[in-house]
Amino acid sequence: MSNIYLDALKSKLDERSFSALAAIDNEKLHAFVADAVQLCEPDVVWVGTDSPEDVAYTRQMALKLKEERPLNVEGHTIHYDGMDDQGRDREVTRYLVPKGETLSKALNQIGREEGLDEVRGLLKGSMRGRVMAVRFMTLGPNNSDFSIPCVECTDSFYVSHSLNLLYRLGYEEFRRLGEKAHFFATLHSSGKVDARMVSVESDKKRIYIDHTTDTVYSVNTQYAGNTVGLKKLALRLTIQKADSEGWLAEHMFLMGVHGAGGRKTYFAGAFPSACGKTSTAMLPGETIVGDDIAYFRAVDGQCRAVNAEAGIFGIIQNVTEKDDPAIWDVLNKPGEVIFSNVLIKDGRPYWLGMGVDTPDSGENFSGEWHKGKKDAKGNEIPLAHKNARYAVALHALNNCDPELENPAGVELAGIMYGGRDAHAYAPCQQGFDWDHGIIAYGASLETETTFATIGKEGVPEINLMSIQDFIAIPLGKYVQNNLDFGGKLKKQPLVFGVNYFLRDKEGNFLNGIRDKHVWVKWMELRVHGEAKARKAPTGLIPCYEDLQRLFKEVLDKEYTPEDYAAQFTMRVKENLAKLDRVEKFHRETVASAPEALFRILSEQRERLAAAEKEFGPYPAPERFPVVENV
Repeated sequence: MSNIYLDALKSKLDERSFSALAAIDNEKLHAFVADAVQLCEPDVVWVGTDSPEDVAYTRQMALKLKEERPLNVEGHTIHYDGMDDQGRDREVTRYLVPKGETLSKALNQIGREEGLDEVRGLLKGSMRGRVMAVRFMTLGPNNSDFSIPCVECTDSFYVSHSLNLLYRLGYEEFRRLGEKAHFFATLHSSGKVDARMVSVESDKKRIYIDHTTDTVYSVNTQYAGNTVGLKKLALRLTIQKADSEGWLAEHMFLMGVHGAGGRKTYFAGAFPSACGKTSTAMLPGETIVGDDIAYFRAVDGQCRAVNAEAGIFGIIQNVTEKDDPAIWDVLNKPGEVIFSNVLIKDGRPYWLGMGVDTPDSGENFSGEWHKGKKDAKGNEIPLAHKNARYAVALHALNNCDPELENPAGVELAGIMYGGRDAHAYAPCQQGFDWDHGIIAYGASLETETTFATIGKEGVPEINLMSIQDFIAIPLGKYVQNNLDFGGKLKKQPLVFGVNYFLRDKEGNFLNGIRDKHVWVKWMELRVHGEAKARKAPTGLIPCYEDLQRLFKEVLDKEYTPEDYAAQFTMRVKENLAKLDRVEKFHRETVASAPEALFRILSEQRERLAAAEKEFGPYPAPERFPVVENV
């Protein structure tokens, strides 16, 4: 096929790349690539296919250009993002909003014309002297109702290599769909880089999302959360697509939990970064379908779910051999792994909290490093960044679930929401029904800001369903979509709230690091009606006898009545204060919050007040009645 866009590209591409692009019958795609080439002015345009040779080439180029360097273990490489590009940057991530429109005031936005002028101005000529890689991937399994084709043009072969590990190859999917491929597009340039191939103009960093054309623009950054367009950037676009088509795109892991008689039950979970999301998805003895983004569809009354991705871009801090054996295994055996922003000494990676002795010198994200080295502000630089990462394909993990590539997804039986709540919510509880769980645990999810997002750490904030930063539709509409979705299901997944960060009055954590496995096993029993619960004001909480047995079975650990009382005593005043914050957020920040939300919050307030009147401010869990199921 010939068109004006292919004609314009013919002189820019070699015969192989031109033939590969021309083999896709999609004029809109050709227009996007032609515009990217004209705007960024690369010396060479390389079009990647699904062939093993092309997959290998992108890794080889990352090494050749020194965006990555090899480590001692075969297949392992190190990449650095520098001092000022170490996390998702909320401040410069903005939606492009057409004149006369507005999004939720919780979201950063800029006028579309103004934003396009700015970001395209920064991209103009940014690839001179470089190679532009054109990559085709898919979100969700290929040849599935869940799959979304995506294209990314980038001058970073680290970004291109990351795509290999984190997503499904999509060139053949584009060829199969042809003009029917309604795709997401990303245009990225690292901008000016230094001798270490690190972006140096962080003051000109911009990540702009044009939701009117399903296009992401990213410039002057290399951190994968800002540059791998299929991650959280595409999630913003997917949420709009799901809204218009009646399904859900969620910031959730998917895992398989083993139970009695060889059964396996699938759960999803939403946790803000650094709140235990990946460690829950990777619990020993269970299986992982995905650790970050999931799509839900109602199919014949069932909730079916897939992992949008095919790999993990995980936080490496506190990964240890004891607590994270599956991750530890893949990080220490031959195979493709990209480490970023860790310490390298004698070809070996070291990170914070890895549970082994670490060197006092080496190379890290700041350059040559020694213990006591300080930054320009006089702050001591740690041996590795707190948001240091690893990228690895899920198939490399020995606990990868065999249903990862199932085009029909898996049947979802439970959903959990978890944040950082030092004062109020119990470690584990179940919603009274779908609507209560979605509101009390999802729309009320409260946490503290962490190092995974640039800005001040430790600030309490509502992070609605752990997806608030990525929602490009009114937040109230998103909550309503979740409520409505439950109505499409003959069997709704049970909804749970978890909190690994509850503290006592002295500030000590009341959860052990491995206790989360017990909470998950209790949820599995609840799904199958094999555990009773107590009906507390904020949800259904476990009975002591079940936890005593599970702690012994799962962790070989004694669980005392004192442990149970400390963890599950109802903190009435703290929960009432939490309700105040949640309600204030929804009244002031959320456009058109559903009336059901305020009703459910009000009912919870009434239950708490009644418990306080009858039992005092801190009722023991035994005060609440035992129920079979609700």
